[in-house]
Amino acid sequence: MFKFIGFIAGFSFYGFPGGLFGLLLGAFLDRIRVYGTGAVNPLQNALREGVFLETLFIAMGKLAKADGIVSRDEIDHAEQSMQKLKMTAQHRQQAIVWFKQGVDPGCDIRAVCQRFMTVCGNTRNLKQVLLVYLIVMALADGYFHPAEEALLMEVASCLGYDQAAFRQILEMVLNQSRFSAGETGAALEDAYKALGVTKDSTDAEIKRAYRKLMSQYHPDKLMGQGMPADMIAMATEQTKEIKLAYELINQHRTG
Repeated sequence: MFKFIGFIAGFSFYGFPGGLFGLLLGAFLDRIRVYGTGAVNPLQNALREGVFLETLFIAMGKLAKADGIVSRDEIDHAEQSMQKLKMTAQHRQQAIVWFKQGVDPGCDIRAVCQRFMTVCGNTRNLKQVLLVYLIVMALADGYFHPAEEALLMEVASCLGYDQAAFRQILEMVLNQSRFSAGETGAALEDAYKALGVTKDSTDAEIKRAYRKLMSQYHPDKLMGQGMPADMIAMATEQTKEIKLAYELINQHRTG
């Protein structure tokens, strides 16, 4: 959008050279609009990718140990994450080191999150994707322990979310995770919660909430902000439940 405006404005005042400059400036502003200020320099992607993975696996270890016991389901979930990332043996070993670092009682999760914010804090969506994935991790063993919830709230606070914002994200993820496409009243109620809306929301509000959620998991946006390419499939798995929820709500309202 900005690049076309920039070209027209520049060309109007300074001819072709001005138009070219306006086009480049507009493209730069478009990138900020889509990805955020932290994604302007693509050369920083490698650093952001590394810090994202480091934070993720350390936090996964911390979360697995939060209830006092690292369950087999939680270990399996971490191993599945490594498999989906198609990590080399060397990178897999590094991920295991990070996971064990998180399990260590002396691990300072706030310091880990502060480093993440220093490198990735100016990008959009990465913070929420990280938080969402950690919530999914907490649900891996089928039980959401109060100690896990407390740790997630601490992580959310470090990422800049207040308690109300964290609760909204938690509620959406919990309902996305257990949402089924059945035609029951409970499923319909879960569908509304999965989108962060209520049955009293207008059609326009529901569509806006749906589009916002889908945008947060858009592959191009996530990769532009530093999400590791192999994690895109994992991150966008969440959209399947979001789509099912939206479709069920539409069926109920138009049926």
